[in-house]
Amino acid sequence: MGDTNDGAVRDAKKLGLPKVLILGLQHMFAMFGATILVPILVSGYFADACGEPLTRGLTVSVTLFCAGFGTLLFHVCSKFKVPAFLGSSFAFLGGFSTVANLDTGKFADMAANDKVAYACGGVVVAGALYLVMALIIKLVGVNRVMRFLPPVVTGPIIICIGLSLAPSAISNASTNWWLAVIALAVIIIFNIWGKGMFKIIPILMGVLISYVAAVIMNAAGLTNPDGSAIIAFESVKSASFFGVPQFQFAKFDLTSILVMAPIAIAAMMEHVGDMSAISATVGKNFIQDPGLHRTLVGDGLATAFAGAIGGPANTTYGENTGVLELSKVYDPMVIRLAAVFAIVLSFIPKFAAVISTMPSAIIGGVSFMLYGMISAIGVRNVVENKVDLTRSRNLIIAGVIFVCGLGFSNGITFTIGETSITLTALAIAAIAGILLNAILPGNDYQFGANPDGDQSRGVFVKSKE
Repeated sequence: MGDTNDGAVRDAKKLGLPKVLILGLQHMFAMFGATILVPILVSGYFADACGEPLTRGLTVSVTLFCAGFGTLLFHVCSKFKVPAFLGSSFAFLGGFSTVANLDTGKFADMAANDKVAYACGGVVVAGALYLVMALIIKLVGVNRVMRFLPPVVTGPIIICIGLSLAPSAISNASTNWWLAVIALAVIIIFNIWGKGMFKIIPILMGVLISYVAAVIMNAAGLTNPDGSAIIAFESVKSASFFGVPQFQFAKFDLTSILVMAPIAIAAMMEHVGDMSAISATVGKNFIQDPGLHRTLVGDGLATAFAGAIGGPANTTYGENTGVLELSKVYDPMVIRLAAVFAIVLSFIPKFAAVISTMPSAIIGGVSFMLYGMISAIGVRNVVENKVDLTRSRNLIIAGVIFVCGLGFSNGITFTIGETSITLTALAIAAIAGILLNAILPGNDYQFGANPDGDQSRGVFVKSKE
């Protein structure tokens, strides 16, 4: 089937190879800015906490490889039917930050690369939780499962994820407020007033334009307020044009698992929202065919695979749904082509070295928008699902989640046998919210009754216009 009456193209081969290649590049650029931002942010967390940069795992090259391979794996699991791209998940940033700052038990004085390996072990377990959820959905049905994860639970958890990262944005931006403001302003301008393709890649444009500004400022002899150079290009000169990404096998510890794994709850809600949004965009019910259980398996396997080789958790990307809306080309083959492009880029160290020169102030400016948007999406989740916070039940659940998620800044550490275990603030908040929702009477949430509300769970910057 080629063109349809609504102008959509479901068989991209009829467009010819040149156009298909351009469409694939467009999808790659749509996911690019957000996907590579995750390893940049995570590397900053571990550099600040451990005093040394990451040299293996969670690098730009490893992340691009995981995104590309994970997307292909997802397409296999979903019977090649769903036009979704899997990029780095921002939901796990708070977990990486927490693991980076662990300084008790075996984590005391641990090197940055070892710490990130344990964090990635938690990502593997989080991916396994997707498979458990997929099995449960297959056995009992999606409506019964989602009853335990209503918006009154998931919304406040997503809000806490964004707010818990806010201090990191301020810290990075303060290294050079001029660059941070430029990055933030560009993102806002393109997201509000951008046209066509530019409207759906505001983060990438913010990074590119502020980076050009940084190069110009550096060439003019300007420095950061502390006297340091704005950009250092030494690493680019020494990088080769071809090389294998520096993978790192995951390590496992109960503390890091308890930090990372509970975040899968929020990430799975993001997945459900993105599947709903893609279904609405393409005009096919992918939650029914190939089935939510299959797409969860694909996302879970991609996440577990990424964590196993030192990459960040993956998630279906709303940015690429925006590209689908813009181009009206719904053929999943175009997405798979973008995945191949990402894999090819992962084997070009010179490219990754250029990315690593990005000033932390730019990261801070982007984070202003990104972390705020994560929290705003949580608010939207609550509002669009019409959660009644005048009801004591809902107010109690949301209130307890907020206090746990933002109040337990150091988490709760306890010892079982000789093992020291730390429950982070987000893990405490998730556990408390799910338990209260299950125990307190009056849960009337039904998944699917409000499709527009269910779609509000994806974490991305995209206009509905």
